[in-house]
Amino acid sequence: MKSFAGFPENYELIDAGNGRKLERWGTVITIRPEHQAYFGAVRSKKEWTDLAHWEFLPKSEGSLQGVWKKLKPDAPEEWIFESNHQTAFTLRITNNKHLGLFPEQQINWEFISGHLNESKRFLNAFAYTGAASVFGRKTGAEVIHCDSVKPMLDWGRQNQINSGLDGIKWVHEDALKFIRREVKRGNKYDLVQLDPPAWGLGAKGEKWKLEDLLETLISEAFQLLSKSGVLIVNTYSPKVDIATINQMIRESGIQSKRVENSELWLKAASGKDLYFGILTRIYN
Repeated sequence: MKSFAGFPENYELIDAGNGRKLERWGTVITIRPEHQAYFGAVRSKKEWTDLAHWEFLPKSEGSLQGVWKKLKPDAPEEWIFESNHQTAFTLRITNNKHLGLFPEQQINWEFISGHLNESKRFLNAFAYTGAASVFGRKTGAEVIHCDSVKPMLDWGRQNQINSGLDGIKWVHEDALKFIRREVKRGNKYDLVQLDPPAWGLGAKGEKWKLEDLLETLISEAFQLLSKSGVLIVNTYSPKVDIATINQMIRESGIQSKRVENSELWLKAASGKDLYFGILTRIYN
């Protein structure tokens, strides 16, 4: 099943194609590589570059690393992106193609906002710059934000301040190690989100691949759920599809009330559909 996520306020996927995507972040427009955009674009290359402030040029095909080319002299290197629900996020030009926000996650931000309240606990693992943490804290819930990359925690703290919030608990740790310790401590959460990259490094540089550890992550994280708790799993890897995830859930021995799977898509203003991975929700 395809799920088309709604856009955050002030964001627009303008067009996609030829291995790239054209996006508007408030008043700033960027061109970024996107291997799922294997089809032709609607707008011409000149139209794209005439509109854009920045274009990311990867070091090699498929690389996250590279350089940003400034296409307009007044293009900012850092700016505040104001979203709905009185949240605001710092976006910035770095040495990789990411800007600090994944707009396709709007579907999860809406779920988080509706599921949590001041009496509930939320663990955001592989939490990146903390958009989900901010939306969770906005409900008054207790929020624990875990990421193995310290600069991402610092970025998340800035987003908390941008959004007029405080009280998020910051954990600089490998997500799986932290989850396992929480299981041993008997801690429970009403909502747990796993948003692991296709590959990654732990807090001490440990290398891992998503397909090798996803079943373990799901099995361990499920043990943290309170009665009626929900586990959200986002995966963006060509080696992990819905059938693979369902097999992992079965083999893990999880006894869930319900599992919801869908492919996550965004529709560009030009009419093009862009795939953004698998969204799974597991209900205790």
